[in-house]
Amino acid sequence: MMTITAASMQKDVYKEFHSRAYHPDVSEVYANYTSRSGKLSNVENNDKVAFVGLQYFIKSYLQEEWDEFFKAEKSEAVANHKRIMSSMLGYPVNVKYLEDLHDLGYLPLRIKALPEGSLVPYLVPPITVVNTKEGFQWLTNMIETVLSCENWPIQTSATTSVAYLKVFKEFAEKTGLPQDFVPFQGHDFSFRGMFGKHAAAMSGFGHLASGLVGTDTIPAVLFAEKYYGANVDKELVGCSVDATEHSVTCSWIMEGEIEFFKYLMREQSPTGILSVVSDTWDFWTLVTEYLPKLKDEIMARDGTLVIRPDSGDPVKILTGYKISPVSEYSELFENQEEAEQDVRKNGYEAYRWNGEYFGFEQDQTIPLMFCEVKGLIECLWDTFGGTTTDKGFKLLDEHIGAIYGDAITLVRQRQILQRLMDKGFASKVVLGIGSYSYQYVTRDTHGSAVKATSVVKNGERIAIFKDPKTDSKKKSAKGLLKIDRVDGELTLFDDVTEQEESEGLLEVVFENGKLIKETTLAQVRDLINNQI
Repeated sequence: MMTITAASMQKDVYKEFHSRAYHPDVSEVYANYTSRSGKLSNVENNDKVAFVGLQYFIKSYLQEEWDEFFKAEKSEAVANHKRIMSSMLGYPVNVKYLEDLHDLGYLPLRIKALPEGSLVPYLVPPITVVNTKEGFQWLTNMIETVLSCENWPIQTSATTSVAYLKVFKEFAEKTGLPQDFVPFQGHDFSFRGMFGKHAAAMSGFGHLASGLVGTDTIPAVLFAEKYYGANVDKELVGCSVDATEHSVTCSWIMEGEIEFFKYLMREQSPTGILSVVSDTWDFWTLVTEYLPKLKDEIMARDGTLVIRPDSGDPVKILTGYKISPVSEYSELFENQEEAEQDVRKNGYEAYRWNGEYFGFEQDQTIPLMFCEVKGLIECLWDTFGGTTTDKGFKLLDEHIGAIYGDAITLVRQRQILQRLMDKGFASKVVLGIGSYSYQYVTRDTHGSAVKATSVVKNGERIAIFKDPKTDSKKKSAKGLLKIDRVDGELTLFDDVTEQEESEGLLEVVFENGKLIKETTLAQVRDLINNQI
């Protein structure tokens, strides 16, 4: 996917110096990748990070990109590196260390890892890296930059996706929504908001890895097939539906939305799921006037018509307003201002005054239609009805549904599902997850970093560590590392012996240019599912 291929230059410039800067007697450098802290996590009270993406890094960078280096003539393989690095550093760079690597013919690295799909506690490293041959100790941390860059985004998106999935599962269980609907409830709408198509594919794969299957990010499915053994001919990798956008609706400006809906249902999408953006002009008129007129046709159609509002506060659009149980405030208060103060004090969002409904936004009183007070889901129930789940909650008829794909966050997701449950409705709604959820993050979101913790110097293994007095949070592990389970939880043991390091849960997945252990999207999903 990435068009710039230059394996030896996928690093920070300063690392060019490190092949000469390590102590001359150091022959081995051992490092790890760890998510250190959830202090800045985008997931409230998060304690684990979804480990996903390493196999992509191995296949795309350690194999595909480095293969080009090794297959080229030696002089050609190092020429551009020497040219670029010499220009950036201002002196003729010595590339003998790269020539030696080219002569070797493979990457002398061993990577050990936990199984992808593991939900890993903070401060527990899912990856270790070490050079396997003397003279190439510089290689371990030369790949630090790209290892970090290519792994933290996928893991961060997967962790976010797992958080969404857990909440969908929680409310499906509480309200009796069939669990087989849950994987379709979180739909990836992030493509257009990502840092390019490569980032969209990486993040989109993180979305799919959790077990959510709804996505409009096609590159994520291509990514899953290329790097994780997925096959759309044999399994459900990702899926979407026939859907409109505002430009399509606007092309029917003369004929109107009723004719537009009829045309779509009769001629273009007579069966299956059809999602129609519904707020191009007047959303509540469409919901309260047009849909009842189309009811017979919608109910007779072999499929589900999904209504998609795309503006306003998603919580209130879908679930309505928390209305005061007082039937008429003008009977209790002399003026509306006093009435509204009482409404606010008691935690309500709407009230009735002289037969009309009102709400408020900050300090401004706003008139409300009764349909707004009820919200979309209740309005759809009033028109189309449905059934009752075994938990006693209302479940919209299978011919009608709703999706909201704008301004959704983890906080709003929980608010929407909780408020629907409080009103007696099952959590039958699809939420679009966009780039705010998947890109409003950084490497610091989970404190992800690569650090060296052990070297071999003069034939002797030495534990090394980082412990800045100016920031205790950046203290690293020490020495060789072992991961094992204690009371069922993945736990780090540091400064262990070589024998102990070989006995833990970290398994060799890459060694000397070869992928040793391969996983699939299906296996990643199964492992995540077993942990939530």
